[in-house]
Order: sequence, then structure tokens, then C-alpha cells
Amino acid sequence: MFSGSYVALVTPFKDGEVDLERLGALVDFHIESGTNGLVPCGTTGESATLSHKEHELVIESVIERAAGRIPVLAGTGSNSTSEAV
Repeated sequence: MFSGSYVALVTPFKDGEVDLERLGALVDFHIESGTNGLVPCGTTGESATLSHKEHELVIESVIERAAGRIPVLAGTGSNSTSEAV
């Protein structure tokens, strides 16, 4: 089902906002380095502190940048049960 190394991505910020340019560069770095899959918005990726809109933005951005080159497993956790569901 899954094999290899799946990396829980950090979520880069600049001036209090998600830094999509750096996030894209991070995705490219992992793909070029041979990472087998990416996990945006896990606990390493600030999932508990992102707004719902930011959470969606990060996941959509990673999926777009990966462009089918490697699998993306979206982190769906939250400190709020209603938010996670």
C-alpha cells in the first residue's frame, strides 16, 4: 500500500501568513531528494494552529505543486473535534 519515506511537512510562515513560495520550494526539495510521499498539515505542520481556510490552502497548494509526482496524504487532525469532523 505505502512504501518508502513519507515526510510530515512543516508549514512555513512569513509575516504571520502561510508562505506559499517557501512551501512550494519545500515540496520540490523533497521530490528532488527522493522522498516517496508528503504529509501536509500533520502535527509537524502546525495543523492545530491553522485556520480551516489556511489548512485547506496548504493542502491544496501541496497537491498542486506535487502535481501527481508523489502521493500526498492530507493531515486532517485538529484540537477541535467539530473542526476535524
